Amino acid sequence: MNIKATERTALRQEPNSAPSPRLRISPSPRLTVSPSPHLRISPSPRLRVSVSLLLVLSLLAFSDSGFAQGRRSSRKGSHSTALPKSMSPEARELVERAIDVICTERGKDPKGSHPIDEMQARPSLPVNSAEAVAGAQRAQRLLPVARDLVAASIEKLATEYKVQQTKSFNLSMQRAIGRVQIVRRVKPDMASRDNASVFLRRPQTITFGTIFLAGLPSDEAMISVLAHELVHIADGDGDSLTSLFRAVGNRASGLTGMRIYEQRAEELTCDLVGAMAARSFVSETPDYSSLPSRISRAVQHNCVEDDEGDADHLSPRNTIRALLALSPSFAHELVYGQMPSRSLRSN
Repeated sequence: MNIKATERTALRQEPNSAPSPRLRISPSPRLTVSPSPHLRISPSPRLRVSVSLLLVLSLLAFSDSGFAQGRRSSRKGSHSTALPKSMSPEARELVERAIDVICTERGKDPKGSHPIDEMQARPSLPVNSAEAVAGAQRAQRLLPVARDLVAASIEKLATEYKVQQTKSFNLSMQRAIGRVQIVRRVKPDMASRDNASVFLRRPQTITFGTIFLAGLPSDEAMISVLAHELVHIADGDGDSLTSLFRAVGNRASGLTGMRIYEQRAEELTCDLVGAMAARSFVSETPDYSSLPSRISRAVQHNCVEDDEGDADHLSPRNTIRALLALSPSFAHELVYGQMPSRSLRSN
């Protein structure tokens, strides 16, 4: 059975409100709705992260992990094609090798994320199940960390993509970051299954499907998805970050040859900030795991077998390709397990 792999995030308006032109809910083909009560979470003690410290943290804390790239694994199912020749052959090969690392690491990592298509095939998960409760607690604990990482990452991208050119944009950026900082709650929801979403009129809450919560067992994966949702909240209903989305989409389109405009550009920018936030989190919380193992968790849920997109979203594997094309340093770290030379560093 072919299961369509769709983006796991959405921006929604409340019921009985006027339809939003930015509605992005992709119903799961096996969605079942249960009137299960929502789990209320007591906030865990917050890990305070200094944004200014994050901006100057060096990645030098990670030296060569000794990671060796194995042979490319055989692939089953429907997979998207490799990048066209708009990138150099060396850059395209690095991207494809990095994708193999991500999905190979997922298979052997006890904290590896479940692919989106596998999540879609699962039966609905009650909010009081052990997996959902653990995921909700992890998301709530990491939310304050994700807020600060997103604020720093958005500012960094705006500088890199040279969109901080006008007083009006700087004001929009301040408002966007302000919206991020007021988000306080993660709400588990059985009916949302493998989606995460926000209501524009209640941006203080991120609604997480219980299957999605259970499918992201690592802190790195949860930071990445929380960051994605926080960027949607930052943009708000006033499209505060449109110029940034356009700049990221244009660069990604030029590098990959894929059409990444309008809603696709917004979704990709959210994913890019998610990967950046997860990478900064890894720098802040070193452990004995290899660098490729930890940073790959940010995007492992895109390691699907049936790789399909839609008008608003790149396919999951093409999402990884676009992210790696935008950030060659990320691809280099995945393949070689260490920082690249200065000439390759980006994002």
